[in-house]
Order: sequence, then structure tokens, then C-alpha cells
Amino acid sequence: MSRRKRTAAAIVETVDGGLAELIPDPERTRAWTLLLDGAPQSHVDLEDPAHLDFAYQRRIGHLIDLAAPTGKPVRAVHLGGGALTLARYIAGTRPRSTQQVVERDCALVQLVRRELPLDAHARVRIRSTDARDGLGRIPDNWADLLIADVFSGARTPAHLTTTEFLDDVHRVLAPGGTYVANLADGPPLGYLRGQIATAAHRFPEIALAADPAVLRGKRFGNAVLVASDQPLPLPELTRRIAADPHPGRVEHGRGLLDFTGGATVVRDASATASPAPPAGAFRR
Repeated sequence: MSRRKRTAAAIVETVDGGLAELIPDPERTRAWTLLLDGAPQSHVDLEDPAHLDFAYQRRIGHLIDLAAPTGKPVRAVHLGGGALTLARYIAGTRPRSTQQVVERDCALVQLVRRELPLDAHARVRIRSTDARDGLGRIPDNWADLLIADVFSGARTPAHLTTTEFLDDVHRVLAPGGTYVANLADGPPLGYLRGQIATAAHRFPEIALAADPAVLRGKRFGNAVLVASDQPLPLPELTRRIAADPHPGRVEHGRGLLDFTGGATVVRDASATASPAPPAGAFRR
């Protein structure tokens, strides 16, 4: 029996990670939202890959824009592929960039390649393997930009939350490279505080961008962590995120470290996955 069915509104297919749905955007001609088991994962506009619909992806888009001079090609690693939204964004805004995507769900990759094909000129290589295993195969000092956006069953796996994982991230980054991670948490924000403490243990420069309500512990949501060995472009990042359709706030420096509240560094021996979102947390 076929694993796939089409309806007038969507393309629905069983993939390794659950039920994938590609929902057409009624407001944009060739745009789609990818859901996995009902949770929104990615939004793609095939006619305008520079359009980022999700708030957290716009925040990552700002970091991509600020990671190098405008239009300059970069070498980027994506841990977690989804619908390849951010890989498409880099390919569209920084032509001739070289990118590696590590996405464990082989069936999802096949679905996205078939239904939402990449531009023929995009230099994107996709490896279907575990994110940490794939990271371990990337040469030292290779990446200018490393983006982690990995969720399994709406939770980030434990082995991608630790200082040992960040040791490998640091190994792969070129001098002055930028690490970006999409994190998700809600009150009392214990996971988020631990991730900030862990990043601060490995990188001298860190910042966090999120909806103010998430930072106040009022609701579950995404927060974008950025880290580097070099000073971050904080004034411009803060300005851009504050001007978004859904404005966010950037925390850094002493205030961000105080936010951790004495959280301890996460290590492989004691790590747990990120918390599961409550029902309805990501309704848009």
C-alpha cells in the first residue's frame, strides 16, 4: 500500500519521524508549511527563498546576514534540515556558498527534494545521519556558520545539548565563525538557562534572541542562541530583531549570565532532551 496520499489542500506522507504534511500557503503562490505530527517545522516560498515566515527563522536570517559582508559566500553547516528553509535562504542571499545539511530523516529528505526542489545552482549537500555523527565527519575549521535546529518528536535530543557536543561545534567552526541554535522552552525555563550556561562555558561571546514573553517565562516558545569566539554584531542584531513583524529582544553580557540563575553546565553523562511543548504551543 502506498505510504503517500494527496488531498486538495496538502501533501501527506509518513516519514521516519512521523506524519509529514506539506500545507500550501493560501497567501503565497508557491509557498508551503511543513508539519511533523502536527507541529510546524518549516515554511518555504519556492519563488522567494529570502522570505522567512517563522519568527525564529527570521532571527536566524538576521544572523546569517550579519555573519559576513553582504553577498559574500560562506561555508555553512545545518544540523537538522526540515524543508531546507535556511539552506535556501543562504543559497539565495549568498550565491556560491557551500553548505552541508545533516538530517537524519531520510524519508523526509526525499519528500522535500521531490515536492520542494532546491534551486539547481544551490551548492547544498545533504547527509542522512544523526546530527552529532554527521558533525563528527566535518573537517576542523571548515564552517563559517553552524546552525543547529534539531528536533525529534518536538524535542531536541539530549546528546545535542552538552558541552561535549559544543566542543565538536567549536572544532568545526573556522576562526571567528558563528554558532546559532534554535532552542525551545517554557516556564520555569530550566532547559534554556542550562543551555546558556553550557554555551558560556565554551564560547566567550554569547547572546539570546526571543519573544519577551518567552524570556519572562510567560509561555513556551523558541529562543535563538548565538555564540562565537569573536565579538557579536549586537547593536545591528538588536535593531533588526526589534523591527521584525513580531519584535523580539536580545539579551547578552552580564544580564544574560544573570538570567541563567546559577544553572549548571550540561554534560553527556547527565543530559536530557529538551522539554516537550504543551498542547497548542506552536499554533500560528
